[in-house]
Amino acid sequence: MAKDDQFVNQIADIDTDFPRWYTDVVIKTQLVDYGPVKGTMVIRHYGYAIWENIQKELDARFKATGHQNAYFPMLIPYSFMTREAEHVEGFAPEVAVVTVGGGEELAEPLVIRPTSETVIGEMYSKWLQSYRDLPILINQWANVVRWEKTTRPFLRTSEFLWQEGHTAHASEEEAMEETMKMLGIYKEFAETCLAIPVFTGRKTEKEKFAGAVATFGMEAMMHDGKSLQAGTSHYLGQNFAKAFDIRFLDKDGTHKYAYTTSWGVSTRLIGALIMAHGDKRGLIIPPVVAPVQAIIVPIAAKKPGVLEAAADLKAKLQAAGIRADADVSDNSPGWKFNEWEMKGVPLRIEIGPRDIEAGKMVLVRRDTHEKTEAPLENAAETVQALLSEVQANLLELARRRKEERVVTAETVEELLRGVEGGNFVKAGWCGCRECEDKIKEQTAASARVIVEGEHAEKCVCCGKEAKQVVLFARAY
Repeated sequence: MAKDDQFVNQIADIDTDFPRWYTDVVIKTQLVDYGPVKGTMVIRHYGYAIWENIQKELDARFKATGHQNAYFPMLIPYSFMTREAEHVEGFAPEVAVVTVGGGEELAEPLVIRPTSETVIGEMYSKWLQSYRDLPILINQWANVVRWEKTTRPFLRTSEFLWQEGHTAHASEEEAMEETMKMLGIYKEFAETCLAIPVFTGRKTEKEKFAGAVATFGMEAMMHDGKSLQAGTSHYLGQNFAKAFDIRFLDKDGTHKYAYTTSWGVSTRLIGALIMAHGDKRGLIIPPVVAPVQAIIVPIAAKKPGVLEAAADLKAKLQAAGIRADADVSDNSPGWKFNEWEMKGVPLRIEIGPRDIEAGKMVLVRRDTHEKTEAPLENAAETVQALLSEVQANLLELARRRKEERVVTAETVEELLRGVEGGNFVKAGWCGCRECEDKIKEQTAASARVIVEGEHAEKCVCCGKEAKQVVLFARAY
């Protein structure tokens, strides 16, 4: 075993066993551990730090568009779930129910929230009186429970963290504008912060959120060519407003039902960045959300002045707002190189006696492995510039993959070959649920989003006139 491969050989090969590679990496890098209840995960401090950075970036965007944070109860009366028929049917298999509390049988079972439309709808019906109270623009950061049968850390677990926005508006136009605005915010965030270019568009009726009039999704292409639904924005129309009596007195003196929306992303985004950017050596975390943006590794640390120089450099970088740290453990430099490389730190800085004497530092990029030297003077500016280059390069690499791995198909056979080759496939669709189901059955690919502005002559399945072009892919 080569010294450089001491950690690489502890994870599966990314190209031959991607699912195992993913599991190995999230455990080996201490992002998560398995919880004591099947299907749950413990998010360890390194993984949670990524979530905190995601949360910080998104929260700023929400507040800049007028949204405010609130918090709603995790326990929901079971009767609330039954008020919107499509909603309860959609979530019934995933719902966890509490029937005993304080040692006594509860008069009414309680649902542990799988999502909060119902409890928030109940509260909005109390708070909304007049058109002057609109719009209501609320977001909450919370946990939800969905009793999943097949689980994988970050991608699908019985409990996960997310944000869910819930808004109420006076008109359909305002609610649709909100729905699309938040989808746009998610897309901009994914590209700017996670360095993941995404496909966005309307979902088919089969794939839409239970109880919504329309669902718009954000789909990200992973390393293996599968799609990951990375976020959704739902136009709920008046469905929940009528179910929970969310009405207001309008300017014309009549009572009207509000139009509502909901939208959310979750800790699944961490899974997205792992599978979009990782390589055979482990994680590659985009600098914007990386817990540690630059790791300083002292060389010949026992020699006079080395640890002091590392500490001084760390302090200067931190003062400039860079999330920097120094590894002063007694492990060998080679061990440290491999450890932090696997953890995906965007930039490694090496500093030893010769570097100090020459007034320089050695910089190694995680994305390209390029090694350069730079003066210690103005180190913060140099590091910041390199981090920006790493962020931009990760986005460019992901964008190139996204563009190169989209193919078209005119038959189900071509669609099958496309997805088996690790691609997303554009194909015509007649709009028939039966054809959508047949495509899924024969190819294991589902309709991810409807592609706006493109046309096809025939449905890929039945050969009848195509009404829409759909992006199909196998998905997590």
